[in-house]
Amino acid sequence: MFAETRFDTIACDAPAAGVARITLNRPQAMNAYTFQMCRELSAAIALFADDDDLKVLILTGAGERAFCTGGDISGADPEHSRHVATSPMGHGREMRDGMQAVVLALRRLDKPSLAVIRGYAVAGGLALALACDFRFAGETARLGDTSNKAGLLPDEGGAWLFPRAMGLDKALRMSLLHEIYDAERAERLGLVTEVFPDAELEAQALAFCGHLALKAPLAVRLTKMMMAKAMETSLEASLVDAQMAVMVTNPSEDVREGVAAFREKRAPRFKGR
Repeated sequence: MFAETRFDTIACDAPAAGVARITLNRPQAMNAYTFQMCRELSAAIALFADDDDLKVLILTGAGERAFCTGGDISGADPEHSRHVATSPMGHGREMRDGMQAVVLALRRLDKPSLAVIRGYAVAGGLALALACDFRFAGETARLGDTSNKAGLLPDEGGAWLFPRAMGLDKALRMSLLHEIYDAERAERLGLVTEVFPDAELEAQALAFCGHLALKAPLAVRLTKMMMAKAMETSLEASLVDAQMAVMVTNPSEDVREGVAAFREKRAPRFKGR
């Protein structure tokens, strides 16, 4: 159902077994998001989350110029005008129900996600990439925060995500001076997981996600949930979460299969139960 669903501003497919891909599909606007795109992204992420046959999500942008350049401020988004005109609270509601909802949906996923970045990932586009678990960038990618340049804010989640990726001082410098970095510097700053030659980017992303898709689904999902929660809690609370999680994984068929495969010196065949 995920790959068969058709949208207007994004495209969904399954390029490999267990791998889902969402492509922001407004290359003529450098994949700047509109309210419609946000609604469609939220719907596609929900379809991925509900499909147990899909193990890993790739998020990318159409074309070579941009992953996403943030919100479309060209005036081409009629729903923006409708939202902000209906109430003094319109701007906040638009953010809450728009890109903020997408960022939250990605962060709440219990399955891994990978942003594949070509060209620019700036402002809300950078926040969208950082909402994913991993970021692979082509060597010509450019990442940064240009929100303040137009008097805007890192309101899609950037104020939370940027400092956690690169430290408060570097995040402030990036945002206040609206700096954009090449892929190698972005990797050094913590914004990118790994950089590849542009021609190899897609193959590297598919190989990585294909490898992840073969792992034990219960263990992958619970490990992600445990680590994400542990970033915001104490060691003691994290250890209690681990105690609860092993009551799901240790008695599972996958653990029995994994142990048997280890002893028999063969590749395990996990079923997610």
